[in-house]
Amino acid sequence: MVGLTSAAGIIALLDEHDDDLKVYALQKLNGIVDQFWAEISDAVSKIEIMYEDTEFKDRALAALVASKVYYHLGEFDDSLNFALGAGNLFDLSLKSEYVDTIVSKCIDKYIAVKVQEQQDLQNAEPMDSRLKAVVEKMFDRCYQDGEYKQAVGIALEAHRLDVVEHSIKAGGPSVILPYVYDLTMTVVQDQAYRNTLLQLLVEQFRQLEEPDYVATNQCLVHLGHHKASAELLQHLVSSGSQADLLMAYQLAFDLENNATQKYLTKVSDALPVDAADAPQPKFAKVKSILSGKETIKLQLEFLCRNNHTDMLILKDSKVSIFGILMCNNIRLKRATNVLDARLSVYHSAVTFANAFMNAGTTSDDFLRQNLEWLSRATNWSKFSATAALGVIHKGQLSRGLSLLAPYLPQDGVTASPYSEGGSLFALGLIHANHGDEVLDYLRGVLRDTQIEVLQHGACLGLGTAGMATDNDDIYEELKNVLFSDSAIGGEAAGLAMGMVMLGTASEKALDEMLQYAHDTQHEKIIRGLAVGVSLVMYGKEDAADFLIERLSADKDPILRYGGMYTIAMAYAGTGSNKAIRRLLHVAVSDVNDDVRRAAVTALGFIMFRSHKQVPRIVQLLSESYNPHVRYGACLALGISCAGTGSLDAIELLEPMTKDNVDFVRQGAFIALAMVLMQQNEAQSPKAASVRKMYEEVIKKKNEDALAKFGAVLGQGIIDAGGRNVTISLQSRSGHSNMPAIVGVALFTQFWYWFPASHFLSLAFTPTAIIGVNADLNLPEIEFTSNARPSLFAYIPPTKPPAAVTVEKVATAVLSTTAKAQAKAKKAKNAESDAMDEDEKPVVKTEEAKEDEVKTTAKPKKEAQFEKLGNLARVVPAQLKYISFDKDARYVPVKKDVTGGIVVLQDNKPDEPENLIATTTSAVASTPPASGADTKMEVEEEEAPLPEPFTYPFGDE
Repeated sequence: MVGLTSAAGIIALLDEHDDDLKVYALQKLNGIVDQFWAEISDAVSKIEIMYEDTEFKDRALAALVASKVYYHLGEFDDSLNFALGAGNLFDLSLKSEYVDTIVSKCIDKYIAVKVQEQQDLQNAEPMDSRLKAVVEKMFDRCYQDGEYKQAVGIALEAHRLDVVEHSIKAGGPSVILPYVYDLTMTVVQDQAYRNTLLQLLVEQFRQLEEPDYVATNQCLVHLGHHKASAELLQHLVSSGSQADLLMAYQLAFDLENNATQKYLTKVSDALPVDAADAPQPKFAKVKSILSGKETIKLQLEFLCRNNHTDMLILKDSKVSIFGILMCNNIRLKRATNVLDARLSVYHSAVTFANAFMNAGTTSDDFLRQNLEWLSRATNWSKFSATAALGVIHKGQLSRGLSLLAPYLPQDGVTASPYSEGGSLFALGLIHANHGDEVLDYLRGVLRDTQIEVLQHGACLGLGTAGMATDNDDIYEELKNVLFSDSAIGGEAAGLAMGMVMLGTASEKALDEMLQYAHDTQHEKIIRGLAVGVSLVMYGKEDAADFLIERLSADKDPILRYGGMYTIAMAYAGTGSNKAIRRLLHVAVSDVNDDVRRAAVTALGFIMFRSHKQVPRIVQLLSESYNPHVRYGACLALGISCAGTGSLDAIELLEPMTKDNVDFVRQGAFIALAMVLMQQNEAQSPKAASVRKMYEEVIKKKNEDALAKFGAVLGQGIIDAGGRNVTISLQSRSGHSNMPAIVGVALFTQFWYWFPASHFLSLAFTPTAIIGVNADLNLPEIEFTSNARPSLFAYIPPTKPPAAVTVEKVATAVLSTTAKAQAKAKKAKNAESDAMDEDEKPVVKTEEAKEDEVKTTAKPKKEAQFEKLGNLARVVPAQLKYISFDKDARYVPVKKDVTGGIVVLQDNKPDEPENLIATTTSAVASTPPASGADTKMEVEEEEAPLPEPFTYPFGDE
C-alpha cells in the first residue's frame, strides 16, 4: 500500500460548507500533522476561524490541530493558547515531545502569573482558568505516580504552599521535608517567601513523631526567632530526659556556629537560671556554650594538639627573602639575595605567612627564633607584626589581655604607637565575634587617645570584637573618630561602623555614613565608609536594591566600588541571577578599574554555594585585556572554590601565574592557595607543583615585589592553622558563615592596606570531629574513615637540604712523579692478580638470601579504611566516609555527621570513662608525690606553654 504523500486533499475539505466534512478533515489532519505540518500551516488561518466560530460543533479539535501546527512552527505561546482551548482533547497523559513542551510552557506561564500576583496583585495579569486547570491536572498526575518531589518543585516556584504541605504529608515527611528545606535554601531567592516557607517547615518538623530538633533549630536561626530558639532549648533541658539534654547541648553548639552575637545574647538572656538546689547547672552549661567559650576552648585544644606547621618553609622563605647567607662560614646580614630588607612589604609578607600558618595554634616559635629579624620592622610593618599575635593566639579569650600586656598602651605613656596600635587590633582578632570581655577596654582606649595609629588599631579591634552587636554606644564613639576627619583613624572607623552594625540595614547608620562619604575629601575615609556601608546591608538581598542603585549610579568611583561590595554582601551565597547579571554588566562597562575588579571579585561571594559554575562564568573574564578584571577573576575563583581542589579553577589560575602583570600573578598565587587548602597529592596532583612554584618564585632574583608578596602569602594560606583549617563561607549546617564572609571581604582590601590581610583569619574554620560527653569533657572514642589513609593524610614535612661536601681541587703532579707512580701501580696490580687466583668463590648464606628476598618484596597494600580518635582532623571531603559503630559506647546524638563539635550519647553510663586531658589541665596539674614512679607520667604529660616574651621593637 502506497503511503500518503500530501495532505492537500484533506485540507481542501476545510472549505466545504458541511460541518461534518470539516470535522472529518480535522480528525484526519490531527493524525498526520506531525508529518505534514508545513503543508497544513498554509491553511492554519482556516482552522483558527473554525475555533473562533462559536457555532462550530468541534471547536476543541480545531484548537488542538492549530496548537500542533504552531508547535512545529516554533510559536510556543500561540501553541499554548490553542492547547488550552482544546480542553480535554489535550491529553496530559500522552508521552510525546509536543505534550511535554506545552505542559512545560504552561507551568512556566502559571508560575510567572503567580509570582506577579505575589509582587503586585493590583497590576497582575488575571489567571486563566484553563491554565489553572492544566496545572491542577499535573499536580494530580504527580500524586498518582508518587512523584511528590516534582509536585513540590512546581509548587515552590508557583507559591502554592497548600500543595507543598499536601506533598509533605502524602509523600512521607522523612523523605520530602529535607528535600523541601534544601530547595528553600538554594532555589528560592525571594527572602520574604523563603521565610514563609521556613515557618511552614518549622510547623511540619514539630509535628513529626520524632521531632527533628536540629532542622527546626536551623529554620529558627534563618527566621531570626530568638524567642522560639530559647523556648526549644528550655523545653529540652527541662524535660528530664538525658537524651533531650544532650540534644539541647548539640543545638546550643549549632547555634553558636551559625548565629550572630546579638542573636546568641538574646537567646541566652531568655533562658532561665538554674535552681539553687539543682544537682547539675544545666542552663549554665547551655549559656556557656552559647557564649562561645566552650567551642573556642575545644577548637584551641584541637589546633594545639594537631599543629603540623612546617617551620622549614617559613625559614627558607625568610632566608630567601632577606638574603641571610652563609659564605665561607661568615654570616653576611645583608639583603643581596632576592629582596631588600629595607622594604617593609617583604617583612610584612613573612609576618602574614607566619600568622596564617600558626593561626590559633598559640605557637610563636618562629618569632622567638628570629628576634633580630623581627626588630627590623618599622612603622606599619611593626603594626602588622604586633597584630599577627592576635591571629596566632586567636580564641584565647581568658588570656588575651595578659598575652598582649607588654604591647598594649599604658596610662599616659606611649612608647611605640605602631606596636600599641597593632596590639589593639590583635586584641580584637583574639576576641573576634566574642568581644564581651574587651569591648569596654577598647572603648576606653579609643576615648582617651588622639594618636591616629592608636585610633586606627582601636577602631579595627572594636569592629572585629563587636561584630554584629548592633551596639549604638560603640557606633557613636566610632562616629566621633570618623568626624575628626583623620584619614588613618577615619578609614578604620568606617570599616568598624560597618562591622558593628553588620546586617542591621540601619537607616540612621546608612544616612550618616553616606553623607560623610560625600562631604570628606579623604579617599581613605571614603573607601572605609564604602566598604562599611556594604557590611551594614549584609544578607538583606532585595531590601538592599535601593542602596545598590544609589551607589552604582554615583559619580565617585570609590562609592561605586562600595556598591559592588554591597551586592556581594547583600546577596552572599544566594546565587541570585539578578545580582550576577548586574555584576557582569559592571565588569565590562564601568570606566574605573577598581570598580570592575570589585565587580568580578563579588561573583565569588554570590556563588560560593554553586562553586562548580564559577570557572565557567569567569573563564572569559580571566582572558580579559584588562589586568584588573583578570585579578578579580583570580579572587572570585579562590573565594568560591576555597578548599575544594577544583581542577577547573586550577586550570584557569595556572596560566595567570605566568601573566605579564605582577599583581595578576599575585592574585593567582593567593587564589591557588585558597583552592588547594588541605589538599595533598592523592586528592589533587597539582598540590605539590604549586608548592614548588611558590619556592621558585620566592627565590627568583628578578621577580617583581608584588608577585613575591603573593607567593609568600600563598604559602601561609595553603598551610593555615597548622594545616588544620580551611576557608569556608558556609557553616557545616549550610548557613552562610557570617564571620568568614566578612573576613574574606575585608581581606581583599589588602590591595590598599596591607594590615587588612589579618582579617582572613576570621574565615579559618577548623576541620575536626570533636566529641564531648554530657559534662562537655573529651572522652576517648573511635570512629571509622572508610577511605584509604593516604587520601586525606597530612602533607609530609619538608626535608632539610642534604649537606653539600666541598670537593678538593686536584693537586698539580710533575711528569717525573707521574711516571714513578705508574710503575708502582703496575707492580701492585700484578701482585693482586696472583692473590685472586688463590681465593675461593663466595657462597651466599641462607640469611643473606632471605635478606635479599625481603628487599625485593612488594610493598604492603594500603588499607581501605582507618580508625580515628577524638580531636582528629577530618577534612570536609572526608565527612562522607565517616561512620560511627552503632554498638559502640559513644554515638552522636545527631543523625548526620557534619563535623565540628559532636555531642555523644554514652550507652554504658555505669562504666568508668577514659577522658582526654586537655592542655590547660596538663599545665596546671600538681606534681606527683615524692618517691612515686613518675616515668610514665612524665612521658604522657603535655609540654607546658612557652613563656611570654616581648617583641624587640625599640622606641619610635
